[in-house]
Amino acid sequence: MPSDNSDTTKGQPRLVEAALSGLCPQCNAPTLFEGIAKFAPRCTKCDLDFFGFNVGDGPAAFLTLIIGAVVVGLAMWLEIAVTPPIWVHALLWIPLVVLSVFAGLRLAKTWLIHAEYRNRAGEAGRDE
Repeated sequence: MPSDNSDTTKGQPRLVEAALSGLCPQCNAPTLFEGIAKFAPRCTKCDLDFFGFNVGDGPAAFLTLIIGAVVVGLAMWLEIAVTPPIWVHALLWIPLVVLSVFAGLRLAKTWLIHAEYRNRAGEAGRDE
């Protein structure tokens, strides 16, 4: 016998595909993001209100701490092992941090909004 979740997850895209394409959790149209990591106000295909979901700033705070710790550790290791000039550090770490943060934000925000939609956990303006 299928579980209750089988109907809501069957045919749904994987999280990475949804994050990279910015797929709406309801209709899977690529309308979730208006910018690099900013949600659109609503889906232009199915009219789902994205501001009704409570994603907040949690992903940004955790990503900043995690990516910062990893990059500082790698930069320290590189400095001790090779002692490159400062421009090598700038050339390596600035693009890595920027790309990691934006990719991580898209992934985390998409995961949270899809989880809220799947679990019907929204609160602002959501009819049950």
